[in-house]
Amino acid sequence: MSVTREAVIEKLKTIKGPDLEGDIVSLGLVSEIFIADSKVFFSITVPAARAQEMEPLRAAAERAVKAISGVAGAVVALTAEKKGGGMEAPVRRPAPQQAGPRPASATPRPAPHAPASHGQGKRGIPGIEAIIAVASGKGGVGKSTTAVNLALGLATQGLRVGLLDADIYGPSIPRLLKIRGRPQTVDGKILKPMENYGLKLMSIGFLVDEETPMIWRGPMVMSALTQMLREVEWGQLDVLVVDMPPGTGDAQLTMAQQVPLAGAVIVSTPQDLALIDARKGLNMFKRVDVPLLGIVENMSYFVAPDTGKRYDIFGHGGAKREAERLGVTFLGEVPLEMAIRESSDAGAPVVVSEPEGRHAKIYRDIAGKVLERLREEQGRTAAATPAIVFE
Repeated sequence: MSVTREAVIEKLKTIKGPDLEGDIVSLGLVSEIFIADSKVFFSITVPAARAQEMEPLRAAAERAVKAISGVAGAVVALTAEKKGGGMEAPVRRPAPQQAGPRPASATPRPAPHAPASHGQGKRGIPGIEAIIAVASGKGGVGKSTTAVNLALGLATQGLRVGLLDADIYGPSIPRLLKIRGRPQTVDGKILKPMENYGLKLMSIGFLVDEETPMIWRGPMVMSALTQMLREVEWGQLDVLVVDMPPGTGDAQLTMAQQVPLAGAVIVSTPQDLALIDARKGLNMFKRVDVPLLGIVENMSYFVAPDTGKRYDIFGHGGAKREAERLGVTFLGEVPLEMAIRESSDAGAPVVVSEPEGRHAKIYRDIAGKVLERLREEQGRTAAATPAIVFE
């Protein structure tokens, strides 16, 4: 039985609006509804100041739609009209030129070196030239998928790349890269990273069963992260991409303070509430003097595979506008695409499963811009360092 838009609307009319006045349909809070493969996508507009208390309303709408006969799943997001910004805009820097993709057979690019000033007081990782954090202010925005395809995109440009799954509470790298088993050790002390698709990998998911709940307190989390960083035989790497835990709690802040990060990439969806959380991540890295390499807008738009019609399910361009407002590089927009989700679930990310496809090109272009930003930060730091002349 096929699901119709009318059936979804009728079901949503049973959901009371904020303050139990009217229903969310009659109040005009429901966005355009899109249905694909029996999955329903839409968003609910709520007052920005009341976003936190509106989560039960979102959950109720999602449960109601999932209860409709024939519905295989539902993606429901909260969105809001924001008034002003949440962080003072830093000094605007000139945007770097876009870097085009380079084939894997091309001459490797020079490895980016972490700017010295950003590593003061932080002990580096032997053999690793630069460490990049991929972060988000909240979960569910596609951060891990972005981190995996960014790492693979960097590898296609001739760099030696590692990937650390620092998302302790929800490690997903083993599934995204279809790799199982336990890492071996060197002399029973140092772990050997796992490898797949040319990447060196480490994740807590290699050390515990997938269904084991990670009920750890702050000190335990930091101990695990430290071991996966400093007690792994990474060898010589040009770049280590770190898939950070979502949010801006103690684990994320301590990681940013103790690890000599060469820069951070923020992942957000277009919706205003996700951007509010993204600003928190930007602010955190700014406060600990970690360069902001740019923002990626994930789930930016959806193109129906049967008609080719484009739908802006969660809005569009919010991350780009935010990047422009804050003077941060906009790295690119990634569509809400079933092929990306399916290839990720199958453990064959699009950069390697469809290297000539348009989605792989998007990630390679993002990787190219990240490299340009790393070089820009390196050059800016070198220019600010006074020369010492002996006569």
